[in-house]
Amino acid sequence: MPTGSERSINLTSSASAPDIVPDLDLEIEPENQHDPLRMCLVSRQRGERPKLLRFVVSPQHVLVFDATATLPGRGMWLSAHRDVIQEALKRRAFIRASRLRDGPALVVADDLADQVEMTLRTRVIELLGLARRAGQAVGGFEKVREALARNRCAVLVGAVDGSVAERRRLLQGRDVPVVSPLPASSLGSIFGREMLMHVALAPGRLAAMVLVDAERLEGVASRPENRQRDAKQMPGLAGS
Repeated sequence: MPTGSERSINLTSSASAPDIVPDLDLEIEPENQHDPLRMCLVSRQRGERPKLLRFVVSPQHVLVFDATATLPGRGMWLSAHRDVIQEALKRRAFIRASRLRDGPALVVADDLADQVEMTLRTRVIELLGLARRAGQAVGGFEKVREALARNRCAVLVGAVDGSVAERRRLLQGRDVPVVSPLPASSLGSIFGREMLMHVALAPGRLAAMVLVDAERLEGVASRPENRQRDAKQMPGLAGS
């Protein structure tokens, strides 16, 4: 069993998608607000709401990814895996489940998986910016090492292009979740630097949100060459 220092989320590897069930006549599961679980349209497996992807139909009949699961309307849920999104598009699952067959056609983007990935990447950047401004995030090897030593690091954010060996040396076997959702240039931009390899998040709601969204991002992430292209196009939100 891997230690805490090895339980890292590395976006250069692909997460295994859940089993996909045979094509069925789809119905949206009633949304019971007291039920923490939702069913994936494709795999028919139930999972925790924060770890899934929610989609709704806008008033203009456009399918929208609801990253925060707060938009009005009946939610359509998918497991956070690129293969599942692609299978939903192939099966026209959203169109069938939305019950718009007799009305205006539902508009579903062909690049839906890429849109979800970009939204989650932007969300992680914004959350890290909020954590920095709130004094709940520190960057740099020495500051992160101090936060770890004081048990003030709930999540360690490492650059996806950083050294795994250096990360392990920094952790020294501590049982701290590690995520690697962004390149060093994006992490650096958040902190007003050119490059940054390590960020420590203090215990709290923001750290938990970053952890969940990084896990979802891992599932929907595209091939490494596409991620490098996107990183060049959106290195970070300066001043966030």
